[in-house]
Amino acid sequence: MRVLDLTVLSATPLQRDPYEHLVVPGFLRPEAVEAVTRDFPLITKPGLFPLSALQSGPAFRAFIDELDGTEFESAISDSFGLTLAGKPKMFTVRGRCHPRDGRIHTDSTTKVVSILAYLNPGWEKDGGRLRVLRSATDLSDFATEIPPVAGTLFAFRRSERSFHGHEPFDGARRAIQMNWMTTTANRDRELARHRLSAGLKRLNPFC
Repeated sequence: MRVLDLTVLSATPLQRDPYEHLVVPGFLRPEAVEAVTRDFPLITKPGLFPLSALQSGPAFRAFIDELDGTEFESAISDSFGLTLAGKPKMFTVRGRCHPRDGRIHTDSTTKVVSILAYLNPGWEKDGGRLRVLRSATDLSDFATEIPPVAGTLFAFRRSERSFHGHEPFDGARRAIQMNWMTTTANRDRELARHRLSAGLKRLNPFC
């Protein structure tokens, strides 16, 4: 079963206000959404976890494999007018949100293009909706607000203006984060930090 619908991605125009980004609802094929959501890894604590620290089912792994494939990379490269082939990729997964999460940021300079793929069956809450922001100081000044509903993709080209964040939320909020990185050394350094954090959370029940 194919998971991604790349025709939807290719048909989505690149937005440039206030920075280069794409919002793609229906990025997962409808018949794949239930299976991928079902096979999402069990995560009981907030924070980002590397794939190596998680156990998941086959449909979720198939989803990651397609995100890691050349077809998806080519589609994103075409959308942003970039050459991403050969750049190292990093995958991390979030299953829960802490009230401190969602603070305004741009992503680090070690990242070239960032992807957020959401896997929540629905979203009626006010908090936790990602906002494409126009500044580093005002969460209410946004170009787009994105409910983290299953099958929705948010992609953006990292820059000094790529501000994003969301109103506080505490609870389950499932997302896969994928980044094309500037160098392998930067990728490995960040993954090592996430692995250490995941290990500490396993040992400390209060994390």
